[in-house]
Amino acid sequence: MHARKRFLQRLIILMICSAVLLSSCQLVDLLDGGETAAPAETPSPLDTPTPGPAYTPTPTPGRVLSVCLGNLPNTLYPLGVPNPAARSVLAAIYDAPYDVVNYEYMPGILEQIPSVSAGGATISPLAVSLGDEVVDASGDLISLELGSRVRPAGCRDGSCVITYDGQSPLSMDQMFVEFKMKPGLLWSDGTPVTADDSVFAYELAKDEDTPGSKYIFDRTQSYEAADDATVQWWGKPGFVDPTYNTNFWMPLPKRIWEQLTPAELLTSDLSARMPMGYGPYVIKEWNDDTLRLVKNPYYYRAAEGLPKFSELIFRITPDTEAAMTALIEGRCDLIDSTVSLDSQVSLLREMDTRGQARFFSGQTPTMEWLTFGIVHSSYDDGANVIDRPDFFRDPRTRQAIAYCINRQSIVDNVLFGLATVPDSFVASSHPLHASALAAYPFDPGKGMQMLDNIGWRDHDNDPSTPRHAQGVARVAQATELKLTYVTSSANQRRQIAEIFAQSLRGCGIGVELVHVSQLELYAEGPLGPLFGRNFDLAEYAMAALDFQPACMRFAASEVPTEANHWVGTNLSGYQNPTFDAACAFARQSTPDESAYVDNYRLTQTLFAQDLPAIPLFNRIETAATRSDFCNFALDPTAATDLYAIELFDYGDSCLP
Repeated sequence: MHARKRFLQRLIILMICSAVLLSSCQLVDLLDGGETAAPAETPSPLDTPTPGPAYTPTPTPGRVLSVCLGNLPNTLYPLGVPNPAARSVLAAIYDAPYDVVNYEYMPGILEQIPSVSAGGATISPLAVSLGDEVVDASGDLISLELGSRVRPAGCRDGSCVITYDGQSPLSMDQMFVEFKMKPGLLWSDGTPVTADDSVFAYELAKDEDTPGSKYIFDRTQSYEAADDATVQWWGKPGFVDPTYNTNFWMPLPKRIWEQLTPAELLTSDLSARMPMGYGPYVIKEWNDDTLRLVKNPYYYRAAEGLPKFSELIFRITPDTEAAMTALIEGRCDLIDSTVSLDSQVSLLREMDTRGQARFFSGQTPTMEWLTFGIVHSSYDDGANVIDRPDFFRDPRTRQAIAYCINRQSIVDNVLFGLATVPDSFVASSHPLHASALAAYPFDPGKGMQMLDNIGWRDHDNDPSTPRHAQGVARVAQATELKLTYVTSSANQRRQIAEIFAQSLRGCGIGVELVHVSQLELYAEGPLGPLFGRNFDLAEYAMAALDFQPACMRFAASEVPTEANHWVGTNLSGYQNPTFDAACAFARQSTPDESAYVDNYRLTQTLFAQDLPAIPLFNRIETAATRSDFCNFALDPTAATDLYAIELFDYGDSCLP
């Protein structure tokens, strides 16, 4: 059962939503459409503090902002796994503790982003003894005992790991982070937002009835309110968290919600349909196809004239043409990326050029991959004549194939030129992206020359037939270079696979295309092609769950095998001890340390040389607004397009 749970958690990383390649590929919408829940019930009277004064602006004519969403929110409970449409609505109800803008954290309701170097966070030695809960050298939570492999205080790489003798004094690193909220935060009923509300949110998120990973909770020693506006987090000894500055839980209204259990909060109208917030808007109505919100008079930035509108309407418009019509007719001022606009890119570009609308696009951290089956599962029981030929053991073969596929053609013809061809598992705009990496532009002549040098020869002087092995290491003589290419049956994946198959055949590489359903593609090993490592070439996507470079996905420990119940993200079977060590060193450092940057960049250099998988492109997302709209920027690294919704405006105030 444990293995099954781990498999499902890892499966989230591999994007199942492969049917939509051009729009932002988010987690599968969990909402089963059709029935609309009953209107929210009025909460029972509670003993409440006296509300603070509401800011009273100078009366102005009511202004309305209308946003088109591609689907109905599945829930407005922040801990209920909200879908992308729900996250757009939640951006209006809550200001985030921090925003992510171009891979950087920016304070929202926090006064600053804590930092070891700039203040607010420390790493200090803490004495530990037998039986204490610590995080060992592998990153696992253990009870310290004789023979435990641990990192003493100050140790970051494998060279200083010790085996505990059970007697000697031992100190390990402990992280401490302090978060301070901005003053003046009030709930929409005028009562103060406090640090206790954040601790309440932490306890809810930690509860087993609340969905989500418990990784960070297992490694947290305490999360406490120091005063009304300050929260302090302590990690367990040995846990050096590179994302320590995000260990703050967005406040939730304890005074209102503590009457319900964590399980009840998942479905209660009080939390899932009409939640109380402290953001720029307050939800008033939720109908079949619209949500209506009004300005929050207690918003802490109201004195700045924010938000700009007295009313906010979300229109559920899944049909792309209907959304475009609403934009043109003025019934939608903004179409966010939950609406798939890929069929309208040419029109929107033309409208943007003519000043009739504004078109936005950006590359998301989710990357599409063509992965090599380097270590096929048939090799796991030792060499056998019936095993699949060892096509990819030589990295030069993988490099030659990269030269033989026309990735730029995909970007130009399938992605409308809105993306760039990546050279790493880290996006080129990421601050940790390494420079001067080995690149493999489309160059079939170079690819064919490399294949010749390896021993894959055009035996019959007919480039339309597969090459044969003549002296290829660990491959039987006369073996055909004929590969099976497995991917989903989504239309655009079919289009991409056909383009690649054509260019590979031009290099004398035989290709058999196999399109399967999503369920079959992502099925558990040993039978599933991906997790069972039963493929030559496989195309799929990997989502970015945070902004740390995902080197761990290619570590040897992540190879799915029978021993680990076929759970892992390293589907190629790639193994390089130097890569693993650099990745582990980076992951056990903080962004304030040089080892963090140096080792993440080293992993990219090694990856580009070994090339266990070919990065094809980053998924794109698109949005559009009326022509006189301002203060909107599409940032695919942000949690939602509407992270700055309080600043949105249109009309005369947007004129230069």
